[in-house]
Amino acid sequence: MHDLLIRNAQLYDGSGAPPRQADVAVAGGKIAAVGTDLGEARETIDATGLALMPGIIDNHTHYDAQITWDPSVNPSPALGVTTAVIGNCGFTIAPCKPADRETIMRNLTQVEGMSLDVLRQGIRWDFESIPEYLDMLQEQKCAVNIAAFAGHSSIRTYVMGEDAPKRKATADEVRQMKRLLLEAMAAGAIGFATSTSPAHNGENGTPMPSRLADDEELHTLVASLKEAGHGVFMLTKGGHTKIEFLEELAAASGRPVVIAALLHNKTNPQAVFADLEKIGAANARGHKLAGAVSCCPLTMDFTLHSPYPVEGMNAWKPALGLKGDAFKAKLKEKEFRDAIRAEIAAPAVFRLFNGEWTEVHVVEVANPKHSAYEQRTVADLAREANKDPLDFMFDLALAEDLNTVFTATLLNSDEEAVGHMLNDPNSLVSLSDAGAHLTFFNDAGFGLHLLGHWSRDLGKMSMEAAVHQLTAKTADLFGLKSRGRVAAGYNADLLLFEPATVGRGPKRRVFDLPGGAPRLHTDAVGVRGVWVNGVRVADEKGLRADAGRPGVLIREFAS
Repeated sequence: MHDLLIRNAQLYDGSGAPPRQADVAVAGGKIAAVGTDLGEARETIDATGLALMPGIIDNHTHYDAQITWDPSVNPSPALGVTTAVIGNCGFTIAPCKPADRETIMRNLTQVEGMSLDVLRQGIRWDFESIPEYLDMLQEQKCAVNIAAFAGHSSIRTYVMGEDAPKRKATADEVRQMKRLLLEAMAAGAIGFATSTSPAHNGENGTPMPSRLADDEELHTLVASLKEAGHGVFMLTKGGHTKIEFLEELAAASGRPVVIAALLHNKTNPQAVFADLEKIGAANARGHKLAGAVSCCPLTMDFTLHSPYPVEGMNAWKPALGLKGDAFKAKLKEKEFRDAIRAEIAAPAVFRLFNGEWTEVHVVEVANPKHSAYEQRTVADLAREANKDPLDFMFDLALAEDLNTVFTATLLNSDEEAVGHMLNDPNSLVSLSDAGAHLTFFNDAGFGLHLLGHWSRDLGKMSMEAAVHQLTAKTADLFGLKSRGRVAAGYNADLLLFEPATVGRGPKRRVFDLPGGAPRLHTDAVGVRGVWVNGVRVADEKGLRADAGRPGVLIREFAS
């Protein structure tokens, strides 16, 4: 007798094939059979009118810290995610010497928009090395399956200490980093992740350590994946890092290279397509590259306490690291403001904020006398005040002790262009950033957004193509064996949903982080059931209280 039988489902099996009516039987955490007349089961679900697909594989998350205090990795399971890849961009918490814990946490506070108090209260430091961290994850288990990158910035910090964000590594230090990376790969890391993005700064505006690596260091580390015999190289690319160099790394390692973050910029609309074209040319030469694209507009809530949208700008550097009155004084300086305006006006290959003031809104004011500003654009408010928009935003924030909440749609707002990116054969739907930027945005529901908005509502891709992007395409690229498809012998990671309603709900603020700290949350819409290795972890009401931790730490991968 089967453990579970889902009958009469419209089955999207993950392969990209058109849907078919079928029953799916589950036994022992595996898919036992797909077809009709599959026998009896201890639990039977009538899925008439519903669609069944493999669980979503979220290949770009930052749950490395959260998972130590929240093994449910909320909110991902309720949003249809059954496997999450952590450690992206190389921003991990292992390896980490006890003396470096504060540095690692302070860097995450800046680069990933995390609360230092939350990290101090929440992280369970039962490890030092990457193998010890993986062992801890395997022992504690999780609501979803987890695969973990070895992170460049943490490895660099472990080897170089306080010099990691300051200088080039010596040959001996690179050899030490390579040894740690190979140790991590042997212990079951999914690959190696790094960042060269100028937007990625640690405490006081110092570059994240990986940004100090030269081409020789990157080449040595990435090429070592060939010795490991498996793995993916993932990086968040700065404008100075060329696709041609990344193709060289793919050739040297013989491993896939995932390039983030390819986002559409309306002020430089062809740049992302030029990158995808170069990625396609590399693939044609037999070197596997994939461009990580997002199906969500990059929309951020922020205050000037932590203005992430502009912190990667060169003109902002004089403000990085300043606190209190010194920071406020800098914001008042005309010379500082003029430098920001000049940089925004200049063309750039990639920049988060590009002066689209019509896309910046006042969400919440701190002083009731400004309540009429809420839900209005900075462009309109500045025009009425006869001010430059930057001056209006800074002046309002300063008048409210920097507590004004703004929201900005920064990139990926041109749906025609984004639709072309999503359908490009060289792209990979990605970039949820789940677990990071918790007070800025929440794109953990990216998969439901792809299914509902892009497939059903806009018709920009078929439902079977959307399912394939979220499941088998990622599983194949990352070497996730027996996942990403609904087929006999595969792990029973499943998502049951209503095709007519599936999507993600509006964002709202909840206060469930350690110490009662806030984060943005998004509810699932149209999800009827989520199973991880045959265990139901979520239903139409969200994460189930009895879900337990059926996920596994994935430590073996297809070569």
